[in-house]
Amino acid sequence: MNRTHHCGELSPKNLGQNVTLVGWVSKRRNFGSIVFIDLRDREGITQCVFDESLSESIKDVRNEYILEIKGEVILRKDANPKISTGEIEIKVSSFTVINQAELTPMIIQDETDALEDTRLKYRYLDLRRPVMQKKLIQRAKIVRTMRNFLDENGFIDVETPMLTKSTPEGSREYLVPSRVHEGEFYALAQSPQIFKQLLMVAGLERYYQVARCFRDEDLRADRQLDFTQIDIETSFLDENEFHEIIESMTKDVMKKVLDIDVKTPFLKLSYADAMNFYGSDKPDNRFDLKLNELKDVFKNSEFQVFKSALEHKDGSIKAIVLENGAHFTRKETDALTEVAKKNGAKGLVVLKYVNGIIEGPASKFFVESEVSSLIRTLNLKENDLVLITADKWEKAANALGSVRLALRDKLNLTSKSDFSYLWVVDFPMFEYDEDSQKYVAKHHPFTRPKTTDIQYLKENPAEIMAHAYDLVLNGYEIAGGSLRIYDQDMQKAMFEMIGFTDEQINERFGFFVDAFKYGTPPHGGIAFGLDRFAMVLTESDSLRDVIAFPKNASARCPLTNAPSAVDEKQLNELHILIDNK
Repeated sequence: MNRTHHCGELSPKNLGQNVTLVGWVSKRRNFGSIVFIDLRDREGITQCVFDESLSESIKDVRNEYILEIKGEVILRKDANPKISTGEIEIKVSSFTVINQAELTPMIIQDETDALEDTRLKYRYLDLRRPVMQKKLIQRAKIVRTMRNFLDENGFIDVETPMLTKSTPEGSREYLVPSRVHEGEFYALAQSPQIFKQLLMVAGLERYYQVARCFRDEDLRADRQLDFTQIDIETSFLDENEFHEIIESMTKDVMKKVLDIDVKTPFLKLSYADAMNFYGSDKPDNRFDLKLNELKDVFKNSEFQVFKSALEHKDGSIKAIVLENGAHFTRKETDALTEVAKKNGAKGLVVLKYVNGIIEGPASKFFVESEVSSLIRTLNLKENDLVLITADKWEKAANALGSVRLALRDKLNLTSKSDFSYLWVVDFPMFEYDEDSQKYVAKHHPFTRPKTTDIQYLKENPAEIMAHAYDLVLNGYEIAGGSLRIYDQDMQKAMFEMIGFTDEQINERFGFFVDAFKYGTPPHGGIAFGLDRFAMVLTESDSLRDVIAFPKNASARCPLTNAPSAVDEKQLNELHILIDNK
């Protein structure tokens, strides 16, 4: 095969040239003695014309046959502006069938009618679709741009182990039984967290890695069991200095991958403001609909829903106002109520401001002063719709934040081609776990607390703020990180705070804590969720569209049918007995 050009690169400047193309038959059209074939390769599509001298030999060629085509570039009579080669076509002089193809179980076009499991079962066909290839090519550009930036800025690419020690880092681990050491297990690394900190102890100062990570979690559209992080760690930088580097790298990606200029520095929101105004710690700030606090309006309310909420120390009443939303039907507001319930709310209070009156089932419980204060606080205008949640602060904010996003999607308030970055900072160091009745680390136990807040460690851990930060894009957390603890006494106190005994600390983290004895530099880092970052930049709806061979929502691989049973010999070698109860 002597391919002279790709199928996406020919134009009128090539008129009269004799070329050789190879690719798959994307579409075939018969017009009597003339046959048109669209030939497709990774770079695009070119229309090829077979005249009557070739019509007999081309008659058995179907979609997805692979052809080598020789011919002359001529001007196309009816140009097709939808493709890059739409002004020309190839007058075929000869062709060779390189390989045949059976009828495919799905349409190999940008738009396909195949269900997702069919697409995943025949993923190698799904990936032939130009739209899917474009996504993977863009993903590769993202990685290349980040690598080049980090290389140019003194970061060293270091691989860390995938098989490691089981350590509690917040998610359920995948365990790997050892054949050599009976009854003992490796764990697949959830992240390179401990190793990258040890690289800072080792004095490398600036590290990065395109790292495979594994977490045994329930799947959703933006989560996979095995995923990829761009992992970054530095020494001797404060939080703002490190953020500037990450912003510069992100700006470089946007310019080189999408040719979009983004402004820096990025907006910074505290965790408290993100929750109060957007009802999310990963806020989408591309549209308004901010949350309002109403606990002062209803502080003396006899309405049981509000009264019960405010009996909590951190009770809150949150509201959003949708301008001219009073036309929403009962069916539409019931759907929003279900969204609130699925996200932790007991329900959703729905009010409408029509003809200067507050209407809604709950309004009969309001006194006149509350009504006037509500109108004034929310600056209500005719035909406004008011949606309210009431509960503990975080629950009320989260639930209404989910309703806010449901309204975004229902009313098309944003475009996927708009990109808005922001930092969420000043996270709480701890959160209280109702099930275990104790405080747990909000991020992970290696996060450095704010120096001014260490005094609260024993008496009031809820008051401690962390040097933790998330980078958010269009309502998705695309990166998360923190400055790390580098003092062994502080690290020990942190482990004890979340309930580890000295014996547990030594068993699970002894090697890590020991390293702190030998001069640990101040350090910090971040990890980009590459799959999620690529998903947003390619305007995809799911991580599965930017991963070559993903799992489905049931955590299976329809292509290979993994996970699957293994034979008894393998189990015996691993000292494993299956209990079939």
